[in-house]
Order: sequence, then structure tokens, then C-alpha cells
Amino acid sequence: MPPRPDGPATRGSQHWLQVLVNHRPELLDGPLAGAIQLPESDLISWISPLAADGYREYRDHEFLTRLGAELPARSLESFWPARGPVWDGLACSTRRDLILVEAKAHVAEIASPASKASPDSMKRIRASLEETQTHLGIDPEKYDWAGVFYQYVNRLAHLYLLRVLNDRPAWLVLLYFLNDPDMKGPTTQAEWEAALAVLHAALGLPKQHKMARWVVNLFVDVSMVQG
Repeated sequence: MPPRPDGPATRGSQHWLQVLVNHRPELLDGPLAGAIQLPESDLISWISPLAADGYREYRDHEFLTRLGAELPARSLESFWPARGPVWDGLACSTRRDLILVEAKAHVAEIASPASKASPDSMKRIRASLEETQTHLGIDPEKYDWAGVFYQYVNRLAHLYLLRVLNDRPAWLVLLYFLNDPDMKGPTTQAEWEAALAVLHAALGLPKQHKMARWVVNLFVDVSMVQG
């Protein structure tokens, strides 16, 4: 997926995440801290998308550098080719949790296009996706993770790289907005959960898979953000 242009967004999940991080972080930090069981004395510090940084979003080694994350056991280069996922948001905590955020405002966003990587890059991508699937007990021959839900699974694969292969304290935060007036997305958490159940079934992904404890689903009503 190509990187998004820097600068303020005017609509959709990118806009709402920018508003949350820069103006209403308490609406995100509280639920997030609870989900990752962060001690009350610890804080969450947002790295992107920050207004002072032109709302930049990061990918490849830049996102690791921004998080201060080292990969001692398995390098990013060996796992994934250049021009990997662009992270909607990045944050860290006082205890050094590495927080990677993907945000959505309507259901169609979860059905991302298949990878358009070159043949050489695709070979490495498929190998890493299949490695992630094998770790989760999913048959790669039965479920093609390079297809319609590619964006979701490449984020999950990066969590595998950080948590499982390198023992880094990473969290994948999937942020779902409710009642977006422009995107006409879900109005209830139940609607999002129904769509995610379809996604999980298509990927052969059990609800309680081996990495589920490091995947955080958060639901935020944009009417609260506006208020």
C-alpha cells in the first residue's frame, strides 16, 4: 500500500486518529492502558501521527527507529521487503511497550487489495506469511493470506516478527470508529465484530489464537471525539 501524504486529513479514520492523538488522547489512552494492563503510574507517549511532525506516518526501519525497537534475533530485512506496512499510529509506554495502530472507519476498509509486490518481494512476503500461519496452526495451503485481507495479515505478521521472533513487547492495536458521518460506517460495536468474524473465518484465524493476547480491538464513537 503506498504511503499516505503527510499533512492533516479531513475525513475518515486517518482524520479521527489525528484528532484523537493530538487533541483528545485521553479518549484513546485510557482504554488502551486498560487493555494492555498498563500500571496507573505509566504513561502512553504518541510518536505518530503528530501535528508537530506534519502528521507523518512511518514504515520500514523508520517505524522501528521511532519506537526505539531493536530486533536482535530476526531482522526486518530478512522477514519483509522494503515498502512494507505504513502504520497509522505509533506509541510507546513508560515501561517500553511498542504500540502499533491500524485504524478503520468503515467495513470496506478491512477488505484491502491483494499484494502487488514484485515476484522477488512476493516470495519473501509469502514465506513470512506462511511462517506466521504455521505458528498459529493455520494451513497455508488452505488459506491464502496474500489475498483480499492482505493489509490485516501483514500487520499480524509484523506482530509475529516483533513478539514471537524477537521477544519485543509489541501490541497491535486495531482501532474501529463508530458513527463516522462521512464514511457511513458501523454505528455499533456489534456491527464491527460481525464483520471481523467474517474476516477471521476467511483467514482460518481462531478468535483465541496464539497471538490474540497481543492484539487489541478498540472501538471509539466519533461523536465523543467531536465533543
